[in-house]
Amino acid sequence: MAATSAPSSADLQTASDVEHDSEQTLDVLVLKEAAQKALVNGAKTLVLDSSLAGPLGLVTEVALLKNHGVDKMFWLEPGPLTSTTTNVIYLCRPLIRYVKIIADQIKRSSKESHKYTYTLLLVPRTSTLVSRILEEEGVLGDVTISSYNLQFIPIEEDVISLEYDSAFKELWVDGDETIIYNSALALDALEHTFSRFPRIIGKGDYASKLASLLTKPLPEQPTASGDSLNPPAPFDSLIILDRQSQVELPLNLLNAPSTPESTNPSTAQSNATITPVANEKMKKHLLSATTDPLFTELRDLNFSSTRLQAKTVAQLRDFVGKLGGLKTEHEALRLHTGLSELLVPQTRTDLFNKSLEVQQNLLASYETTTQINTIEEMIAQGADMPTVFRLLCLASITTGGIKTRLLENVKKEFLQAYGYHLLPLLLSLSTSPLSVLLQTPPPASTPATNKLPFTTVRKSLRLLIDDNPEALEELENDISYVYSGYAPISVRLVQCVVQKNGVISNPAEKANAEDRDGKGKGSTSKKLHAHPIVGWKGFEDVLSTIPGETFDIVQKMASGTGPETQSISGLLRSHEQPTTTLVFFLGGCTYTEIAALRWVSRQHKGRKFLIATTGIVSGTSLIKSIANDRKREPGT
Repeated sequence: MAATSAPSSADLQTASDVEHDSEQTLDVLVLKEAAQKALVNGAKTLVLDSSLAGPLGLVTEVALLKNHGVDKMFWLEPGPLTSTTTNVIYLCRPLIRYVKIIADQIKRSSKESHKYTYTLLLVPRTSTLVSRILEEEGVLGDVTISSYNLQFIPIEEDVISLEYDSAFKELWVDGDETIIYNSALALDALEHTFSRFPRIIGKGDYASKLASLLTKPLPEQPTASGDSLNPPAPFDSLIILDRQSQVELPLNLLNAPSTPESTNPSTAQSNATITPVANEKMKKHLLSATTDPLFTELRDLNFSSTRLQAKTVAQLRDFVGKLGGLKTEHEALRLHTGLSELLVPQTRTDLFNKSLEVQQNLLASYETTTQINTIEEMIAQGADMPTVFRLLCLASITTGGIKTRLLENVKKEFLQAYGYHLLPLLLSLSTSPLSVLLQTPPPASTPATNKLPFTTVRKSLRLLIDDNPEALEELENDISYVYSGYAPISVRLVQCVVQKNGVISNPAEKANAEDRDGKGKGSTSKKLHAHPIVGWKGFEDVLSTIPGETFDIVQKMASGTGPETQSISGLLRSHEQPTTTLVFFLGGCTYTEIAALRWVSRQHKGRKFLIATTGIVSGTSLIKSIANDRKREPGT
């Protein structure tokens, strides 16, 4: 499968954006303002859970915290606490290890006769378990427990995140379903801020549990002051997808990312916006569409569309030096050129190209045994652990399992090369509920697992673009453009609901047919109104083959209308007023999925997408979170 070359895609995207951006959208910045207003005033010392540093930095700045009376800030870590104010505020998630540290610091201060007023702010809500532990430690009466309702945080104008990076691991490895309830509270708050979800559609067992919670009364909570009575683009539906049912760990997250935003290591996580651009000094640059005009154009493009005639870094510098224009644009281009200088050496290594070739061949089911042998060679050559393990998982999923003897040999080599501390990682992905790394035939003692029939789904949902020159020439007309020819299952499922014609046939083929009829490419840029939401209609058969529960819930609105009336009203409203479809990823989503959904949004008028997630993830971040291997190096 070849990578695409799309020289005109940037122009097409820009022209489409101008028209699409003129439509009214929901103002998600009210969520940020609500989080800022919840900050406590008064002189205080702030003790912060390090995992909240990124999320908190997205809603406020150090200067604003100073204005709210924060004198000093400390990380929440074991050891004595030295405070210059009498008010000490702890801000953390309700985890046992943090509560133990807080209790120890309070007892230390009491022994030293220091008198402080302690406040514990739990994110996003209080917990009975926290109160019980503090009571057992004998300090419950010394601390006031409250909550800091930090829920959805705007990442971009069309992306909001709970910024909970460990959601995937807690759900599918630890079996902790707390994030489902927290997600329900956050989505319920969105309904109260903007408008109710007339229809809840989704795929996945955990997604179904979340949808069930949303249909029941939930506790009242503070919400942002949005226009819930007359929103500019009310919700027409909520689409919930969970990672496990879409097999996105081994497929989408492991496929080679092909957009600048997904490959740039400085934006692999939404809270990692620190980019080194010099060896001696570390300068901070926030890559944002509001401050970086070039980033707005580049973030969703395939890399093949952003290439210049310049081949070397020196030629790139010469090109930048000849540019005029605004100073901000010049500085933005200089920054992105510097980032390219850091990325180019990584993308030209033999291991990188070999990894890309193996992934593409596995997705096409081409000589899978040869690909597994190549993975063994990569282990011997010292490839990084996450890359090797992701390829191994991908081989298992696309083939329905790896032959027992071959799999055992690869596992043995993997542990010997990277360390036996990774054995729990192998076990987690080899057993339920993930069941990703499977052997064939399965042992008799192993319970039957609902495997993904990848070959069938690949054909039914057109996961791979046709490998012919005509299709590849127009690849930018399909979501597989962002993945150089591969359409992630998650976004194809969204299309099954909001853009059914984009799943059934390739828009590129339609464009070629119109060219042959003499209509030309101009007809492809004509945008039609988005069709009304009618659920999974037309794709029931293929959905039944994908693991996980399928659901479609039509909610009764305030007027008491039934499902039939609601569908008719949705059809009429789609031509009168723009609507918003909320897509929620339970377990995290990638930047390239966001790019693909933005592509879908640009193809029609009358409907915008608001992308919500538990966190921005990558294949590497998920593998490391499951392995708990953040501080170890391969082979140690």
